[in-house]
Amino acid sequence: MKVGIRLLFIDCATVAFISSVGKSCLLLRFSDGSFTTSFITTIGIDFKIRTIELDQKRIKLQIWDTAGQERFRTITTAYYRGAMGILLVYDVTDESSFNNIRNWIRNIEQHASDNVNKILVGNKADMDESKRAVPTSKGQALADEYGIKFFETSAKTNLNVEEVFFSIARDIKQRLAETDARAEPQTIKISQPDQAGGSAPAPQKSACCGS
Repeated sequence: MKVGIRLLFIDCATVAFISSVGKSCLLLRFSDGSFTTSFITTIGIDFKIRTIELDQKRIKLQIWDTAGQERFRTITTAYYRGAMGILLVYDVTDESSFNNIRNWIRNIEQHASDNVNKILVGNKADMDESKRAVPTSKGQALADEYGIKFFETSAKTNLNVEEVFFSIARDIKQRLAETDARAEPQTIKISQPDQAGGSAPAPQKSACCGS
């Protein structure tokens, strides 16, 4: 049996065509196992599908790739409700994309399901330390504040790419299993009369008139 999981992939960049967090490159690496430096900026919504094996089950991941820029945000919000998991991606060399995460989380809290799984991803971890603007500790601290998992990734070197998607897929699968378990009808056991002292007493006759 194949289980379907829909993920929403959010780009936390703030300016179209100028800054990009490399989210689409991450998705291409995960879905196709390839990497390119000449990726076209996502316009609106795109999606990829990959089926994975997780705990002896086939999981079909449908990953919606969204544009993070303000002018596409109204398009993105329409996909919140159907998402089972949301990946927020920032660029470790671009502090503005990191600072924009709080805005996106407020958007998620407003539009997405209350129990949607979230994960924070700092991309481009392969870049030289001299170009890094967001320390690993700062990303981890923000993730801890919101109680979500945190990974640093690199689409170029394939660092933690598989781990990110498998982690959120496993968390969603576990949450759905727990929800199904709670929804199962409970068996109610009715106590029987204690017959240890002998046979049950005979039923009394009704005291009708003329009896």
